[in-house]
Amino acid sequence: MAPIIRGTRIVHDGWSRLLVAEVTMADGTRLAREIEDHGRAVAVLPYDPDRRVALLVEQFRTPAFYAAGVTRVLEVPAGLLDEAEPEEGARREAYEETGVRLGALEAVTCGWSMPGISTEQMDLYLAPYAAADRTGAGGGLVEEHEDITVREMPLADLAALSDRGELTDLKTLVLLLTLRLRHPELFAAR
Repeated sequence: MAPIIRGTRIVHDGWSRLLVAEVTMADGTRLAREIEDHGRAVAVLPYDPDRRVALLVEQFRTPAFYAAGVTRVLEVPAGLLDEAEPEEGARREAYEETGVRLGALEAVTCGWSMPGISTEQMDLYLAPYAAADRTGAGGGLVEEHEDITVREMPLADLAALSDRGELTDLKTLVLLLTLRLRHPELFAAR
Protein backbone atom coordinates (compact mmCIF):
# COMPACT_ATOMS: atom_id res chain seq x y z
CA MET A 1 0.00 0.00 0.00
CA ALA A 2 1.31 3.46 -0.88
CA PRO A 3 1.13 6.36 1.56
CA ILE A 4 -2.14 8.34 1.43
CA ILE A 5 -2.66 12.05 2.00
CA ARG A 6 -5.95 12.16 3.95
CA GLY A 7 -6.24 15.91 3.77
CA THR A 8 -4.47 19.25 3.88
CA ARG A 9 -5.07 22.55 5.57
CA ILE A 10 -3.66 25.90 4.49
CA VAL A 11 -1.80 27.74 7.25
CA HIS A 12 -0.58 30.63 5.06
CA ASP A 13 -1.50 31.76 1.54
CA GLY A 14 0.79 34.46 0.12
CA TRP A 15 3.70 34.38 -2.34
CA SER A 16 4.06 30.79 -1.20
CA ARG A 17 1.34 28.66 0.26
CA LEU A 18 2.12 26.73 3.43
CA LEU A 19 0.12 23.58 4.07
CA VAL A 20 -0.04 20.86 6.67
CA ALA A 21 -0.75 17.45 5.15
CA GLU A 22 -2.23 14.59 7.16
CA VAL A 23 -0.51 11.45 5.84
CA THR A 24 -1.11 7.77 6.48
CA MET A 25 2.05 5.79 5.74
CA ALA A 26 2.08 2.30 4.21
CA ASP A 27 2.41 0.72 7.68
CA GLY A 28 -0.62 2.67 8.98
CA THR A 29 1.36 5.32 10.88
CA ARG A 30 -0.33 8.74 10.80
CA LEU A 31 1.85 11.82 10.38
CA ALA A 32 1.47 15.56 9.90
CA ARG A 33 3.91 17.05 7.38
CA GLU A 34 4.43 20.70 6.40
CA ILE A 35 4.56 21.61 2.71
CA GLU A 36 5.76 24.84 1.07
CA ASP A 37 3.94 25.16 -2.27
CA HIS A 38 4.67 27.75 -4.95
CA GLY A 39 4.98 25.81 -8.20
CA ARG A 40 7.65 25.22 -10.83
CA ALA A 41 10.83 27.24 -11.23
CA VAL A 42 13.67 27.59 -13.74
CA ALA A 43 17.39 28.33 -13.54
CA VAL A 44 19.97 28.85 -16.27
CA LEU A 45 23.74 29.26 -16.44
CA PRO A 46 24.55 31.55 -19.38
CA TYR A 47 28.14 31.06 -20.54
CA ASP A 48 30.20 32.54 -23.36
CA PRO A 49 32.31 29.70 -24.83
CA ASP A 50 34.56 32.09 -26.77
CA ARG A 51 35.48 34.41 -23.91
CA ARG A 52 35.12 31.61 -21.30
CA VAL A 53 32.94 33.63 -18.94
CA ALA A 54 29.56 33.12 -17.31
CA LEU A 55 26.80 35.51 -16.28
CA LEU A 56 25.65 35.32 -12.67
CA VAL A 57 23.70 37.53 -10.35
CA GLU A 58 24.34 38.62 -6.81
CA GLN A 59 21.56 39.76 -4.52
CA PHE A 60 20.25 39.96 -0.98
CA ARG A 61 18.31 36.85 0.08
CA THR A 62 16.34 37.28 3.31
CA PRO A 63 16.42 33.56 4.31
CA ALA A 64 20.23 33.40 3.91
CA PHE A 65 20.57 36.58 5.94
CA TYR A 66 18.19 35.28 8.63
CA ALA A 67 19.90 31.88 8.89
CA ALA A 68 23.56 32.86 8.56
CA GLY A 69 23.96 36.65 8.29
CA VAL A 70 24.86 36.34 4.59
CA THR A 71 24.15 39.68 2.89
CA ARG A 72 24.61 38.68 -0.79
CA VAL A 73 24.28 35.33 -2.60
CA LEU A 74 26.02 34.62 -5.92
CA GLU A 75 23.74 32.55 -8.14
CA VAL A 76 22.54 31.82 -11.65
CA PRO A 77 19.49 33.64 -13.04
CA ALA A 78 16.40 31.86 -11.74
CA GLY A 79 12.78 32.35 -10.81
CA LEU A 80 9.28 31.03 -10.74
CA LEU A 81 7.84 29.73 -13.98
CA ASP A 82 5.03 31.91 -15.38
CA GLU A 83 5.10 30.46 -18.90
CA ALA A 84 3.76 27.17 -20.24
CA GLU A 85 7.23 26.16 -21.44
CA PRO A 86 10.15 26.19 -18.99
CA GLU A 87 12.58 27.17 -21.78
CA GLU A 88 10.72 30.46 -22.22
CA GLY A 89 10.83 31.06 -18.48
CA ALA A 90 14.59 30.50 -18.44
CA ARG A 91 15.04 32.97 -21.30
CA ARG A 92 12.81 35.56 -19.55
CA GLU A 93 14.66 35.23 -16.24
CA ALA A 94 18.06 35.52 -17.95
CA TYR A 95 16.99 38.70 -19.74
CA GLU A 96 15.34 40.31 -16.71
CA GLU A 97 18.24 39.53 -14.40
CA THR A 98 21.32 39.80 -16.66
CA GLY A 99 20.18 41.55 -19.84
CA VAL A 100 21.23 38.63 -22.07
CA ARG A 101 19.04 37.27 -24.87
CA LEU A 102 19.48 33.50 -24.98
CA GLY A 103 18.89 31.27 -27.97
CA ALA A 104 19.68 27.59 -27.62
CA LEU A 105 19.28 25.99 -24.21
CA GLU A 106 20.89 22.75 -23.12
CA ALA A 107 18.60 20.91 -20.70
CA VAL A 108 20.25 19.52 -17.57
CA THR A 109 17.33 18.16 -15.53
CA CYS A 110 14.02 18.93 -13.90
CA GLY A 111 14.63 18.20 -10.24
CA TRP A 112 13.22 18.74 -6.78
CA SER A 113 14.94 21.67 -5.08
CA MET A 114 13.99 20.66 -1.49
CA PRO A 115 11.81 17.51 -1.62
CA GLY A 116 11.54 17.27 2.16
CA ILE A 117 9.58 20.52 2.46
CA SER A 118 8.75 22.03 -0.96
CA THR A 119 6.71 21.11 -4.03
CA GLU A 120 9.14 23.11 -6.20
CA GLN A 121 10.49 21.35 -9.27
CA MET A 122 13.20 23.34 -11.03
CA ASP A 123 14.15 23.03 -14.70
CA LEU A 124 17.90 23.59 -15.04
CA TYR A 125 19.63 24.72 -18.25
CA LEU A 126 23.02 25.65 -19.64
CA ALA A 127 22.96 28.32 -22.34
CA PRO A 128 25.75 29.62 -24.57
CA TYR A 129 25.74 33.31 -25.43
CA ALA A 130 28.00 35.84 -27.12
CA ALA A 131 28.93 39.36 -26.02
CA ALA A 132 26.53 40.79 -28.63
CA ASP A 133 23.61 38.97 -26.93
CA ARG A 134 23.83 41.28 -23.91
CA THR A 135 21.31 43.85 -25.08
CA GLY A 136 19.63 44.86 -21.80
CA ALA A 137 20.73 46.28 -18.47
CA GLY A 138 19.61 43.36 -16.34
CA GLY A 139 19.32 43.93 -12.63
CA GLY A 140 15.84 42.45 -12.19
CA LEU A 141 12.45 44.07 -12.10
CA VAL A 142 12.13 47.34 -10.20
CA GLU A 143 8.61 46.47 -9.04
CA GLU A 144 9.94 43.27 -7.44
CA HIS A 145 12.70 45.15 -5.53
CA GLU A 146 15.26 42.57 -6.65
CA ASP A 147 18.35 44.83 -6.43
CA ILE A 148 20.44 42.48 -8.56
CA THR A 149 24.08 43.02 -9.41
CA VAL A 150 25.11 41.33 -12.67
CA ARG A 151 28.49 39.56 -12.51
CA GLU A 152 30.26 38.34 -15.64
CA MET A 153 32.95 36.02 -14.30
CA PRO A 154 35.71 33.95 -15.89
CA LEU A 155 34.77 30.27 -15.82
CA ALA A 156 38.14 29.48 -14.23
CA ASP A 157 37.34 31.84 -11.32
CA LEU A 158 33.91 30.28 -10.91
CA ALA A 159 35.46 26.79 -10.89
CA ALA A 160 37.97 27.95 -8.25
CA LEU A 161 35.11 29.23 -6.06
CA SER A 162 33.49 25.82 -6.39
CA ASP A 163 36.71 23.96 -5.61
CA ARG A 164 37.20 26.06 -2.44
CA GLY A 165 33.62 25.36 -1.30
CA GLU A 166 32.71 29.04 -1.69
CA LEU A 167 29.92 28.60 -4.24
CA THR A 168 27.04 28.13 -1.80
CA ASP A 169 23.93 28.20 -3.99
CA LEU A 170 23.15 24.59 -4.91
CA LYS A 171 21.41 25.21 -8.25
CA THR A 172 24.44 27.24 -9.32
CA LEU A 173 26.82 24.55 -8.14
CA VAL A 174 24.89 21.82 -10.01
CA LEU A 175 24.91 23.86 -13.22
CA LEU A 176 28.60 24.74 -12.95
CA LEU A 177 29.58 21.11 -12.28
CA THR A 178 27.44 20.00 -15.23
CA LEU A 179 29.15 22.56 -17.47
CA ARG A 180 32.55 21.29 -16.28
CA LEU A 181 31.56 17.69 -17.08
CA ARG A 182 29.94 18.38 -20.44
CA HIS A 183 32.37 21.03 -21.69
CA PRO A 184 35.72 20.54 -19.90
CA GLU A 185 37.56 22.33 -22.70
CA LEU A 186 36.08 25.62 -21.42
CA PHE A 187 38.06 25.22 -18.20
CA ALA A 188 41.38 24.08 -19.72
CA ALA A 189 44.31 26.48 -19.81
CA ARG A 190 44.69 28.20 -23.17
